[in-house]
Amino acid sequence: MSASFASALGAARDAASEQHYPQATLYVVATPIGNLADITLRALHVLQLADTLACEDTRHTQGMLRTYGIDKERSQFLAVHQHNEAESAQAVVARMQQGERVAYVSDAGTPGVSDPGARLVAAARAAHLRVVPLPGPSSITTAISACGMIPNGDNGFVFFGFLPTKATERNACLQRLRHEPRGIVLLEAPHRIHELANALAALEERPVTLARELTKQFEEISTLPASALAAWLQAEPHRARGEFVVLVHPTTVATDDTDSLRILRLLLEEVPLKSAVRLAAAITGAPRNALYDHALALQKALVAPTPLESND
Repeated sequence: MSASFASALGAARDAASEQHYPQATLYVVATPIGNLADITLRALHVLQLADTLACEDTRHTQGMLRTYGIDKERSQFLAVHQHNEAESAQAVVARMQQGERVAYVSDAGTPGVSDPGARLVAAARAAHLRVVPLPGPSSITTAISACGMIPNGDNGFVFFGFLPTKATERNACLQRLRHEPRGIVLLEAPHRIHELANALAALEERPVTLARELTKQFEEISTLPASALAAWLQAEPHRARGEFVVLVHPTTVATDDTDSLRILRLLLEEVPLKSAVRLAAAITGAPRNALYDHALALQKALVAPTPLESND
């Protein structure tokens, strides 16, 4: 056990042991995304209490537990990862049906969001077994909290996670993202971050935040225009290292920006959509992609069928 965590287990017992932890239950436990001190007291208590540890990588989890001073027998670990989750879920369900408390952890963060865990939870619920979430670290909410991504109206943001690896599917997804006015949350691996940065350049001046190595020693959070991402990454080799959360900020033309939208509407009555957007951007200084999104919405509204009047 690391000396820095010597008192943590005692504090976990004091803070959490009087709560009820039913048997035959799946505990979905969030674990640190980098800084081991981000573990919660309740998570430490449940990890000690669990009869079985289902985990994405048994060796990784065993090493983490030993750091905290928690020792488990090898027989208490079950591997449940993206390649075997559907099959392994049944083994977990069988243990729970025997009355065991099972804690599931992914390699880092909150399971079942972008990491494995959703199929396991679905299998437990299908067997009418209880599932208890233990909230905690998440790279997604960590990055959002520090990037200053102001929602566009009441629309919030949309989570995409990792884009498809196949080129055709990936390009189709990126094409859809270009016309998404809400904030967009993406995850990316270091070996593909340059490719993603090049693709996002089409968003021009739309702000994008790159958050890498979150909670770790070399954490870095930078917000740049989309067109500048590739050059920023290439300027320093270390900037492409580590796992990334990529946050595309919402479009900045609000629905109450009357000048920009009034000019856009007038131009749409006289010229094709792309020309109207180009001219409106030149006249008002508003971002072209945001104007394009609004132009599409206006065009759809104009061609939408008028409801028939009722004779009732």
